[in-house]
Parts: sequence; structure tokens; C-alpha cells
Amino acid sequence: MAVFTEVSDKDARDLLRRVPLGQLTELRGIQGGIENTNYFLTTDQGEWVLTLFERLTAEQLPFYLHLMKHLAHKGIPVPDPQADAKSGDILHKVCGKPAAIVQKLRGKSQLQPQPVHCAAVGEMLAKMHLAGRDYAREQPNLRGLAWWNQTVPVVLPHLESGAAELLQAELAFQNHTAASSAYRALPRGPVHADLFRDNVMFDGEQLTGFFDFYFAGTDTFLFDLCVCLNDWCIDHASGAHRADNAQAMLQAYQAVRPLEAAERQLFNAMLRAGALRFWISRLWDFYLPREASMLVPHDPTHFERVLRQRVAYPVDLGAAAPH
Repeated sequence: MAVFTEVSDKDARDLLRRVPLGQLTELRGIQGGIENTNYFLTTDQGEWVLTLFERLTAEQLPFYLHLMKHLAHKGIPVPDPQADAKSGDILHKVCGKPAAIVQKLRGKSQLQPQPVHCAAVGEMLAKMHLAGRDYAREQPNLRGLAWWNQTVPVVLPHLESGAAELLQAELAFQNHTAASSAYRALPRGPVHADLFRDNVMFDGEQLTGFFDFYFAGTDTFLFDLCVCLNDWCIDHASGAHRADNAQAMLQAYQAVRPLEAAERQLFNAMLRAGALRFWISRLWDFYLPREASMLVPHDPTHFERVLRQRVAYPVDLGAAAPH
């Protein structure tokens, strides 16, 4: 959500002539995130988020935008991409870049989540997984295992020996896991793959929406759940597991979609996979940054700590069995 491309008021007004959402009253760049250009776009009819896609192509983007429309139609609280009044297209072009405009969700992010918030996320994530099972489009998780294997050799030269050894050992473990029959048995479908605390909105204790679906892809539901657990259910200073938050999230998730045998078998492996994925991407963003105003790369050592915790202290799923 950094600003790589500067959008002018004129650019925004040109878009609003095609996507009639009212008269522009304010356009403000959003700080945070590292992938796309995002602006809050306010009109006399409401508040919107304008996203210009800096890496994803016009060929890749329909998967994400139509997934959001599909989930919104199924009652999942996600931003609904707005269409061109004449063509009906939900993928637009602004400043020569592919772009989308969605409504701004009500509420704010809960950055210090308690079990009640984790339960709400677990329940809605399970509903989202079920709602996406009949989504017709497929696209691989672009930050999945193939990308890890491509990117690790690029970041390795920047690491001291202990971190480099851990990174290589974990990548080997994940390649071995992905070749197993248990992994092939995992249920899969469209996943968010980046459902961190800053991508969920709450109004008090009520969950009002999931957003930022631009890392979504077809992957295992378990990986999606474990990405959430690695952000919502840890102590952020140490990376250590928080059993109270995790139990709340897992019980709420399984009340809607109980984990299958293969998922229970590979639960700890996928917790490690979720930590590895974000350690690699943060190393990549940190050591090979792109030029952007308001860009602040995330600290890659955070997910190194999470991974070390996940390797050293496997989680017992027994306490989080569905009621």
C-alpha cells in the first residue's frame, strides 16, 4: 500500500466519469504495505479505495477481482469491485496501470487481538473457504513453493550463516512435505494467503470485513489458516505461540469446517510453511527494495523468529478440537 505511482485529482475525476461514484472531494495516498499503489478516494457519495497494481498484470487480475465479487455475492464481507457504467468492466486503467476501485470497509484494524477477535476471524475464514469452493477461476498462489525455490538463492548471500542454514533447511523440509501423499490430500481452493491483522476490519468486537486479496490464489485451506495463526496468535516480540488466541481461532474455524485427517497431520508443517513464506518475501523486499514514496519495508527477522519458534515448539491440536 505504498505509493509507487502518483495519481492526480484529474486522474481520479477521469475515473469517476467512467465509474460514477459521485464527485471527488478528497484523494489521499495510503501508507503501509509494499506491493501496490493505494489511495483513499472520497466523493460526495461515500469513501472508496483506489488500487493501482504495480506487479500484477491485466491477465492475472481478473482472478482476484472476480473472487471478491463471488465472495461478496455469497455474503462474505469483502470489498466489492465497482464496474465501468458502460462496459461493465471491474478492471480499469489509471495512469497507464491496471486499477480497481472498491468501497472502503467500516471500522478499523484490531492490532492487539484478543481471543474474541481471533474467533471471529476463524469463523469467517472457514465460511470464506466454503464459499469459494465453487469459484470457477483458478490461479496458483504466486508466492507459493515455486516462488520460494526461485527467491531463496537470491536472498541467501545477504544472510549470516545461522540464518542461511535455517532458510535452506526449512526450504528442503517444505519441498519434502509438498511431495508427500498427505500434502496431496489437503483440501484446497481459493485462499486469501495474506490475512494479517491489518487486512481485517472490526467495529468493536464485530468483524466488518476482509480486504487486500491481491496475494490470493488456489492453495490449501490449511496454509491460509496457518498464515492467520502466525500473525493473530503469536507474541509479536518473541514470535512465540499464544495458545489462548490460537484455541479461539481454531475452535471457531472448525465449528464451520472441521479439519480433515491430512490437515491435522500436516498442521505444524504448514505453520512452518506460513512463517517461511513471509520470511522469504520480507528478505526479498528488504534487500531488493523498489522505489516508492512512503515505502517502509517490514523487518524480515520477525518471521525468522516465528519460524524458529514453530520448529522448536510444535503445537498440540488436541486442545482445539471442534465442539
